Amino acid sequence: MWIATQDLPRSAAHPFYARLNRILEQNRFDDYVEEQCSPFYAPTKGRPSLAPGRYFRLLMLGYFEEIESERGIAWRAADSLSVRAFLGLELEEAPPDHSTISRTRRLIDLETHRAVFTWILERLSQAGLVNGETVGVDATTLEANAALRSIVRRDTGETYEAFLMRLAQASGIATPTREDLARLDRKRPNKGSNDDWTPHDPDARLTKMKNGRTHLAHKAEPTVDLKTGAVVAVTIQAADQGDTETIKKTLTTAAENLETVKPASEVVRELVADKGYYSNELLKDLRVLGIRTYISEPGARP
Repeated sequence: MWIATQDLPRSAAHPFYARLNRILEQNRFDDYVEEQCSPFYAPTKGRPSLAPGRYFRLLMLGYFEEIESERGIAWRAADSLSVRAFLGLELEEAPPDHSTISRTRRLIDLETHRAVFTWILERLSQAGLVNGETVGVDATTLEANAALRSIVRRDTGETYEAFLMRLAQASGIATPTREDLARLDRKRPNKGSNDDWTPHDPDARLTKMKNGRTHLAHKAEPTVDLKTGAVVAVTIQAADQGDTETIKKTLTTAAENLETVKPASEVVRELVADKGYYSNELLKDLRVLGIRTYISEPGARP
């Protein structure tokens, strides 16, 4: 009935995560994040908490393995012995569930997450993995954790369904069904205006996704060092803003981050972006700042 843990078969550790853990330990990563996160932890009260070092390792796991949800990160941590070793979990320990990861993320403020990001950027720079002169910027829309049915009209306070019900009744359908409402909504032009609707998530915006669907979303815009592949900045902005507007904040954030590890005269000298960022005004502004651009003109032949 009983099996000693030392008798259980052990899998070979994942070489990448094993090496990453050695680097984090050599640089006293856990001590640093515990000091940064100490204001968010009570000394005695509450349920057992998720250690800061383990929490940030879970975020790294999600990034390295392109896991888009906390539920997926929790499943991966429970499924892999190599990942459990990376997180410092013993065989008898249960990995954190998705609700614990989510609650920890909400409790630790944005400034602390930025401080940890900067700490990692400094370690990359010490290892010669930050050049900073040539950067690439691209944006993508991320679905917000909110349904369209949660939005309300700015002028009347109606929900989306109540608004469609009123339109259907005004068109002569006394008792509209869900199919009637869906059909009416499909035919209605300009239905997704942020000027008319307020989302439950105040930072989310109604926008058209790449697959053509209209959804509440955020806009993520990362900046990458093209000579090393290091991510040097990420900004989250309103999804209804154009690329030529959001890139201003993103480049500023990237320059500020890079200036913490490199001389200001050596950072962001060249910019590479797709045609969505093409704008005569933007190109002029970047030229004044001494930034050389590689942005394809819309409609130009390759």
